[in-house]
Amino acid sequence: MSPRKTRAPATRIDAAEAKAELPPRARILKSAHELFYGQGIRGVGVDAVAAAADTNKMTLYRHFTSKDELVAAYLREVAAGIEASWERIGRLHPDDPKGHIIAWLKDMGRQMERPESRGCPITNAAIELPDETHPGRQVIEAHKRGMRRRFAENARKAGLKRAEMIGEQLLLLLDGAGVSLQTIGHESRPIATLIRHAEWLLEMDEGK
Repeated sequence: MSPRKTRAPATRIDAAEAKAELPPRARILKSAHELFYGQGIRGVGVDAVAAAADTNKMTLYRHFTSKDELVAAYLREVAAGIEASWERIGRLHPDDPKGHIIAWLKDMGRQMERPESRGCPITNAAIELPDETHPGRQVIEAHKRGMRRRFAENARKAGLKRAEMIGEQLLLLLDGAGVSLQTIGHESRPIATLIRHAEWLLEMDEGK
């Protein structure tokens, strides 16, 4: 009897077909996202990205002048998605700046708690890109400063007196939760810890 052929799950087939329909630049970026996040930026070369995008290095370099520029474009796309989610959730909490923060952290937490998650892609990239002149590093720092500012602005809107410090602490909590997922795993429930500490932090400053 001939061996039974197994078929890839429908969702995987659908995703592959959807990617194949994208224009080359978008296909390259999508493949870069999957590989850089899953295997690390340093561990993935342009050959692997081109192959995953079903193209070649010549096409890749036509859209991105170097791997560094591809990394920067990948990080800009990730940062834009995170920042868009902040704005989207903010529209659901127009008069509740603290609720906005907690709802957004919970949304980030749900994404980071997926089985395939490796934490925050921006934080992971920061560890891999220590060179301050790398174009991706500039994206990372601008994004993290922006998130710290957003946290502080909402804390200020909520009438909290230590708004700048709270913004700094919330960013530290968020980054720490993402790293904890990789160092001590999901069973340690770092996202639940993140939310609990963020709620406590936003309440403790009232009336002081």
